[in-house]
Amino acid sequence: MRTPLIQRLLDLVSHFRRDRSLQRQEGWAKRFSTLAISFLGLIMVTSGCLSPKLERRETIRYGQRKGHDLTYELMQPKRSNGLGVVVMVSGSWKSNPDSFTPKIGRAFLKRGYTLLALSHLSQPKTTIPEIVEDITQGMRHIRQHASDYGITAKSLGVTGASAGGHLALMMATRGKEWTPDGDPMVHAAAVFFPVTDMHRLGKIEERLADGGPPESFRKYFGIPEGDTAAWKVLATDLSPLKHVSPDLCPVLMIHGDDDEVVRWEQSQWFLEAAQDQGVTAKLITKPGKGHGWATILFDMNDLARWFDQHLNHAP
Repeated sequence: MRTPLIQRLLDLVSHFRRDRSLQRQEGWAKRFSTLAISFLGLIMVTSGCLSPKLERRETIRYGQRKGHDLTYELMQPKRSNGLGVVVMVSGSWKSNPDSFTPKIGRAFLKRGYTLLALSHLSQPKTTIPEIVEDITQGMRHIRQHASDYGITAKSLGVTGASAGGHLALMMATRGKEWTPDGDPMVHAAAVFFPVTDMHRLGKIEERLADGGPPESFRKYFGIPEGDTAAWKVLATDLSPLKHVSPDLCPVLMIHGDDDEVVRWEQSQWFLEAAQDQGVTAKLITKPGKGHGWATILFDMNDLARWFDQHLNHAP
């Protein structure tokens, strides 16, 4: 007998199987945004009513962009382990502060991690370079106030999915450039299907003939139309893959090998670059899975276990 929950999961599985057909009919930007929303919705459905009990929950303002407040939400479990994990709330570089809930973060909260769900102003109201600037500002704010939250800035984790995974890996690879003391911004990263190389977005037909970004996303990068030189510089700046170094923190990636939105190779390339630098990195491949899947909630436990293994040992 199918319960409403099981039927909903079956419907979602069917939806993801239609990815390939959907991608032939719609623009890349629309697909990216739609599937990111489906991913978050899926987790909310599968999590049921298992909402962890919190000792503290509040929304904290860390800045402003174009007249809009920039915030992150602090979620602290009753039995805190003194460690924090920053969640990049972003899909298609769009961010809804209400989309991440304690139910979604249950895998982390039940282990005692304090979650900080970091949001940003969404494109097209802002550009992706500005989003990276704002996320960096938010990370600095979290580090500065870590002791107020009962966590340590010397052992922060970061996670995210899709565009959120991209932002998480930007902090992992380049964060040290943007901290006042030159310390790592984060000390472990665990992400789903991240964008790692802007130069090779791949499998996207709506590309500029000169190798620029997808046309539907070009204006969101904030570069003049047809300025290939500017794009190449910006693409390098925004590609975590291009900034892998020997002091990179441990990184876990989970990616479906049938992902036609963010191709699986994006994670494989990053893994190879990390291994070349002698960095601890791991890629879990989900055979036949696309940009999200029906059991993804359970895979969040793999992310949490990664932090169990590496955050406690961070310097």
